[in-house]
Amino acid sequence: MKKYFQRLGRSLMLPVAVLPAAAVLLGIGYAIDPSGWGGGSALAAFLIKAGGSIIDNMAILFAVGVALGMAKERDGSAALSGLVGYLVITTLLSTDTVAMMKGIDPAEVNAAFGKIQNQFIGIISGLVAASMYNRFSHVKLPDALAFFSGKRLVPIVTSAAMLVVSAILYLIWPVVYTGLVAFGTGISKLGFVGAGLYGFFNRLLIPVGLHHALNSVFWFDVADINDIGNFWASTGTKGITGMYQAGFFPIMMFGLVGAAFAIYKTAKPERKKEIASLMMAAGFASFLTGVTEPLEFSFMFVAPALYLVHAILTGISLAISAFFHWTAGFGFSAGLIDFVLSSRLPLANKPYMLLLQGVIFGLIYYFLFKFLIVKWNISTPGRGDVEIEVDSGGAASLDSTNKYAFIAAKIYEGLGGASNIVSVENCITRLRVEVRDENKVNQNKIKEANIPGVKITGPNTIQVIVGPQVQFVAEEIERLRK
Repeated sequence: MKKYFQRLGRSLMLPVAVLPAAAVLLGIGYAIDPSGWGGGSALAAFLIKAGGSIIDNMAILFAVGVALGMAKERDGSAALSGLVGYLVITTLLSTDTVAMMKGIDPAEVNAAFGKIQNQFIGIISGLVAASMYNRFSHVKLPDALAFFSGKRLVPIVTSAAMLVVSAILYLIWPVVYTGLVAFGTGISKLGFVGAGLYGFFNRLLIPVGLHHALNSVFWFDVADINDIGNFWASTGTKGITGMYQAGFFPIMMFGLVGAAFAIYKTAKPERKKEIASLMMAAGFASFLTGVTEPLEFSFMFVAPALYLVHAILTGISLAISAFFHWTAGFGFSAGLIDFVLSSRLPLANKPYMLLLQGVIFGLIYYFLFKFLIVKWNISTPGRGDVEIEVDSGGAASLDSTNKYAFIAAKIYEGLGGASNIVSVENCITRLRVEVRDENKVNQNKIKEANIPGVKITGPNTIQVIVGPQVQFVAEEIERLRK
């Protein structure tokens, strides 16, 4: 079950990764016309509407992305089936269709059906489509129906399956929707305290990959909060809309960089150079793009107490920015790129104060992490017993292509080679590997690739934290397996 949710978390990153395109378009558009929302400039209107086309259709992207990511093979028919499933369920459970089936006026239909086109429904559609693909993509029908065999059968059976799902959701969706709204409304009514609680649980769920489910309630239009969509569409309240995003900027741009510096400073003298390269890369990724996993996973499992402190500080950061009504938004994550793009939007409120808050949090992270690491003798990178050695002709001296091949070769060898590797998948920063025999895995050999970390997540499952370049490393490993 845990592995299933990890795969789901990876699949959700595919549509989420599309958001930077919307952020760039909307950010430039609002920079041209910050107050008219496109009404004062044809070019601004062109860019804003183009960005809005992505934000407004995130549910469809979720349906397609989850179907593609959860299918055993990344095939186009799986993605098409996700779209088909989404169209079936959103049409059958639309306000007009429900009104027709009940024989009542559309105004009398439960408000839940007016919100059926959301990311939650997109995820369900993708999951059903992926399940149908995994089960029916290789089915052979009799000769008379041979044209519809295999992958062509998948969209058809997905349509049939979604009829059943639609019938079930017809009964339970109003209850689910009401519960989600109550949860979101309950947190939102807590004001800055609610924002802080959200920030805390957001970080706490990252190790199991379930933070995406929590994010969907507050960031998207599942529970009528839609913090990201409303912020970028400028349809909310200044100083309020964006409160579930703003507090992440001080953490990702400054706080985690302070943590990285503390880890470097507390490393053994003979390992400082090695750790410096790892922490600089991870810290820069967090600061510039808001991709925090390479850094967080470097201490998440070896020092869970530190990670708990990190989650608490994240909650405090969101609470502070919400209390003072400092707001900014992101399309992908809370890094410098999104900060610059969002700071000119109409609903951005004193975003420069987030930078000041960030500097303070960077200092807090540095001194607190340094104190705790030394006080508790925590085995953060560079302090443990495992040494990481790289040959003089190693990754650092190679060009980009050979660098990935070098990293892949070390990981491949450490995993036990082709005879021990069952499958290799990757998300945005990690390799997720299934092996036949865990005892044949040599973690020290894997770490010779100078990667942030390795984590045994199950009897035969391993996560190798590589960083944003993980896709190219995964491709090199697949070449080695052939």
